Amino acid sequence: MERQLSREWFRRAEAVIAGGVNSPARSFQGVGGNPPVVMARGEGAYLIDVDGNRYIDYLAAFGPLVLGHSHPRVVAAVQEAVARGPLLGTPHPDEIALAEELCRSIEGLEQVRLTTTGTEAVMSAIRLARAYTGRRYVIKFEGAYHGHSDAVLVKAGSGASTVGAADSLGVPAGVTQDVISLPFNDIGRLKDTLETLGPEVACVLTEPIVGNMGIVNPAPGYLQQMAELTRKAGALLIFDEVITAYRFHYGSAGALLGVIPDLYALGKIIGGGLPAGAYGGRRDIMRLVAPLGGMFQAGTLAGNPLSSAAGLATLAVLREERPYARMDRQAATLEAGILDAAKRHGIAVTINRAGSGFTVFFGETPVTDYTSAQLADKGKFGRFHRLMLDQGVYLAPSRFEAWFVSAAHTDAMIEQTLAAVERAFQVLAAD
Repeated sequence: MERQLSREWFRRAEAVIAGGVNSPARSFQGVGGNPPVVMARGEGAYLIDVDGNRYIDYLAAFGPLVLGHSHPRVVAAVQEAVARGPLLGTPHPDEIALAEELCRSIEGLEQVRLTTTGTEAVMSAIRLARAYTGRRYVIKFEGAYHGHSDAVLVKAGSGASTVGAADSLGVPAGVTQDVISLPFNDIGRLKDTLETLGPEVACVLTEPIVGNMGIVNPAPGYLQQMAELTRKAGALLIFDEVITAYRFHYGSAGALLGVIPDLYALGKIIGGGLPAGAYGGRRDIMRLVAPLGGMFQAGTLAGNPLSSAAGLATLAVLREERPYARMDRQAATLEAGILDAAKRHGIAVTINRAGSGFTVFFGETPVTDYTSAQLADKGKFGRFHRLMLDQGVYLAPSRFEAWFVSAAHTDAMIEQTLAAVERAFQVLAAD
């Protein structure tokens, strides 16, 4: 594919944007350091770059675009909202209706507060947990990315791992001293930590299905035991469902797995492609949030009319059309086809899948936590990524990210993707 215009645009970006990207996850450093592709627009399940090249999109903007790009009902809702005023600075009907739908469809979400990003949602949920319990420690899990606020940039996954910095410069030591990072799926380590530090632990923070060291499912009974141990210690359980809510079914992954946390952090899909986040949970905990209580959190753009309208439209389509079974089937077809092609060409791969999201790890070791995820072959993934890109298939530029099937993907696109995988594995086998 010719990408001359894309290279020219990126040279301009490098001159005025740090690293040329506004999020390190968009960089191609993790896949060989080539310039990232500059996209002009999205249509359904396709991305089109500034040179006019067309790609089947499995990035889904890192998760939010469950309906694909520019769904007509979402576009119409945003157009109507912007005509009413893109920002009011007051309560408005759409933000209230969105909050009502979130509370109606997510079990255990009795009250909610809208934010602008998932990062803000997690940051606020942690502050609220500390306010409610009067305790200091936060337990999180290695390789889990919960946004870029100071407290959670400790052994973080996703973009932080891809650029080679599991932690971050500029985070005060005092902040990291209050954060304990444990291996995911190791209930013994969590039990020992809570038995030792339980009276000082404010919360246990986790993704119920991890999405930022690749897709990693919880071991059978793991979340149930986590909830029991957390409750016994008097701490709060927070589910970061920024990626998982409304991705696998209409509601939370927690409910799907049979565990209801004390607090949720939400984002991505609930904004329909526009900036949005939310946190909430039990009513008695939420009563501490200002102006009712002394836990302060605010945001000029929180619950803004455009994001609220896009979120409502997206949830309405998901609620009415229920595309989940078809998306799951298509993802399962991709999983089976990739494994079959890998076996034929002698390429070692492991695939972790949850519904319509999955990660292809280059290696034979089962991936159950951050340590095993890091064993995946970075160089081979980078080569695979480039081979797929040059055949018009766009994947997230990191071995720690997921492929997302959207409601806009067709069976023909799935077959086209598997044909590209076949050719890519032929090249990898010959290297």
